[in-house]
Amino acid sequence: MAELFTGSNTFNQSPPYEDVDLFASDRPLVDAVTGNGAKPHHPALSEFGRHWGSAAMFERGRLANTHPPQLDSDKAQDVVAFHRAYDDLMAESMAIGLHAMTWSDDGSPAPAPAQVARAARFYMAAQAETGHLCPITMTRAAVGALVAEPPLLAQLMPKIASRQYDSSFRPWQQKSGMTLGMGMTERQGGTDVRANTTKAVPVGDGYELTGHKWFMSAPMSDAFLVLAQAPGGLTCFLLPRFRPDGSINALHIQRLKDKLGNRSNASSEVEFGCAFALRVGEEGRGVRTILQMVQLTRLDCAIASAGLMRMALAQALHHARHRGVFGKKLIEQPLMRAVLADMALDVEAATSVVMRLCRSFDLAASDTREAARARLLTPAVKYWVCKTAPALVYEAMECLGGNGYVEDSLLPRLYREAPVNAIWEGSGNVMCLDVLRAFAREPEASRSVLTELGRETRALPDAQAAMRVIETALTQSDAEPYARRPVERLAVLAATAALQVSAPVLVTEAFAGTRLGARGGASLGTALLSASDTAEFLDRALPGS
Repeated sequence: MAELFTGSNTFNQSPPYEDVDLFASDRPLVDAVTGNGAKPHHPALSEFGRHWGSAAMFERGRLANTHPPQLDSDKAQDVVAFHRAYDDLMAESMAIGLHAMTWSDDGSPAPAPAQVARAARFYMAAQAETGHLCPITMTRAAVGALVAEPPLLAQLMPKIASRQYDSSFRPWQQKSGMTLGMGMTERQGGTDVRANTTKAVPVGDGYELTGHKWFMSAPMSDAFLVLAQAPGGLTCFLLPRFRPDGSINALHIQRLKDKLGNRSNASSEVEFGCAFALRVGEEGRGVRTILQMVQLTRLDCAIASAGLMRMALAQALHHARHRGVFGKKLIEQPLMRAVLADMALDVEAATSVVMRLCRSFDLAASDTREAARARLLTPAVKYWVCKTAPALVYEAMECLGGNGYVEDSLLPRLYREAPVNAIWEGSGNVMCLDVLRAFAREPEASRSVLTELGRETRALPDAQAAMRVIETALTQSDAEPYARRPVERLAVLAATAALQVSAPVLVTEAFAGTRLGARGGASLGTALLSASDTAEFLDRALPGS
């Protein structure tokens, strides 16, 4: 009688990639953290990496996406219900401070290297489950806008800074901790928030808002930063779930969005029916105020996308080390090695450039050059990293073949998740326009950043040639139709400079030669890399490969 082919007697299958140290096993991350001033945080980051790389945390990520949030049928409250696994992920992230550790208790920036140390954790958490990081990043970034209203920030900051996740539906003043969401876009305007029609009328100590939001992020939050048309123009407001008298505010969730990915996280359409809100910043300066939040959420989009890329690469490398084909392990097959090494180059560059950008945020308050670097490079880095992620995750899926295309694998979830960060917080075209705007409004500071990148990469001929092309393309009068190419090259140049800080010379030279020079093709696996370089890149990406 033939033996049944069951899971207990199969062979040549990869074991699950779990119970790993997401920090110590990732040499590019370790080196990027070290190169950007956070080496004393290594022990804590490794502890974090072991916890988030555990089988239990990966299972929580799976469950949170298998059982997405539901809008409670009790329309009197409009409550969003989540699976226990999602609540556990939120509790874990808030307990470690991912939502607030870059701020001091009074809402001022925490001392360096808070941004880098937090980014390393955020990058690792994204590898286990990305959706729950939306309210985490919104809460963290909201402080950047609330600075415009110091008395309000002083009231909120103790709850924002709390390390306790409190999912109960009650006024934020009564809770042990709070989260914040955001609503900017409306049906008719989308990215063009100046086309918003939601009205804000002064009433007593606050305003009443009437209108809608086509996308309200994290609708289960305790309060939201929203834009509305006040008598003085488009203005930023804080809209809580409860009014000052304790009654439920007139924020009505119409439905939850049925999204391609990001399934664990709730996004919604809402209506305001004379909803109570407090002004944040001056009337008419809403865009300027909320952009202080958006700059930070854009940074987190890039960090999370780099984390997704890292997990996809790790999955592909792990599979290749265990899977045999044609008499050899996949990792021993020359063409597969070429693909994996090319992927590893992009992942290392993405990791390096986001950590270097976080270093600029760490130093911006005390160094005008770093502040200018953060302003110019945030949209460029978001553009490149978030657009690189989907193609790289797809390539990782192909490395696993059919095993990567079924839901037993993590790759389908990563693949569905990958496009969202390129869309949220400003699409690719918006990022390009922001770079052009920086060159137009602050030409001296922008050219200074470009000159500094040139100095940092002066030993690399391909980088020097790219720098000259970038400056010419971004400063010409008709730059807009052609902006994507120089913005992409600006981000790649910044990544090359970042690799100079944290990577071996051979990694930097290979990246510059294949991404800025002529030694690479349009798809992954086409870079002209030597066998010795390939071996080094794979070993850095996942030791033992």
